[in-house]
Amino acid sequence: MKRITVGMSGGVDSAVAASILIEQGYDVEGLFMKNWEEESEYCSAEQDYKDALQVCDILDIPLRSVNFAKEYWDRVFQHFLDEYKKGRTPNPDILCNTEIKFKEFLNYAKDLGADKIATGHYVRNRDLDGKVQLLKGLDPGKDQSYFLYGLNQHQISSALFPIGDLEKPNVRERAEKLGFDNFEKKDSVGICFIGERDFKEFLQQYIPAQPGIIVNSKGRKVGEHDGLMYYTLGQRKGLGIGGGHSDGEGAWYVLDKDLENNELIVGQGHDHAGLYQKCLTASDLHWISGEAPNSENLKAKIRYRAKDARCRITDMNDETISVEFEKPRFATAPGQSVVFYEGDVCLGGAVIDKAFNS
Repeated sequence: MKRITVGMSGGVDSAVAASILIEQGYDVEGLFMKNWEEESEYCSAEQDYKDALQVCDILDIPLRSVNFAKEYWDRVFQHFLDEYKKGRTPNPDILCNTEIKFKEFLNYAKDLGADKIATGHYVRNRDLDGKVQLLKGLDPGKDQSYFLYGLNQHQISSALFPIGDLEKPNVRERAEKLGFDNFEKKDSVGICFIGERDFKEFLQQYIPAQPGIIVNSKGRKVGEHDGLMYYTLGQRKGLGIGGGHSDGEGAWYVLDKDLENNELIVGQGHDHAGLYQKCLTASDLHWISGEAPNSENLKAKIRYRAKDARCRITDMNDETISVEFEKPRFATAPGQSVVFYEGDVCLGGAVIDKAFNS
């Protein structure tokens, strides 16, 4: 009987994951990770811990608590701030998985005698020809493989993903039958340490704002921005461009950022040519198998909710990669990750540096 430590977040997914492992005969214990230190209405850690405790009481398993706030600040949050200072759009959830959940948590659990860890991620893993693969979760609307592309062979082979072959409604139904208070708990969305608060207000606490002007693609001023860090490519809402500046019909979108001149470049209409690029370059390249794929059927996504799109690798070394898509992609944002797939298998990915048309 293997000992499994489940990362209990207080949410319904990790709760049901723990219950499934118990049904399968594992020796299970829970571990609640506190990754953010804050006393405010926006920090849900206290309630999350209570929810995790209620689940563990019902399942009759122990619940430990550990504080990884310093590690999170040093290795995830500082990188998040550095990226925004550079005018990029980072994804801290990816780094949280590689540095905290599947490194600090994994090592901590192993030190306590666990054979493996488990989480409530909607992904699957399998052994094939001496390698372990990461596969998409069966619920296409919940698949989280995009956030786990940075994991290596050791991390994936040391983890179980009990709900990877379930759909979300089924998970909630199981939780309700088991008497978990969190069976209807809202899914966490966005960046965990920001919560429900205003993003701009949060970022102002850490990075001084540098207001500037908004220009259209011809260089004509059409408005003013509060700081380039508050905007991302493809953004439509919150630009505050008044009437009298339009050359045509359609909403305004962010096309690019001119960091040198502190200008936000915008264009009108969702079909604006400046919003679509076929090519990108990316760095911090990582392959889950440890080797570059040899496949003619590569697809990739450039953000979590994007669809997989056909592509080919045009250049690559150990650290960087150049990619060309079959069709132009909408608003490829530096700082986000490009993640590669062959069917349901997540192969790896890299952090986008630049998008362009060949």
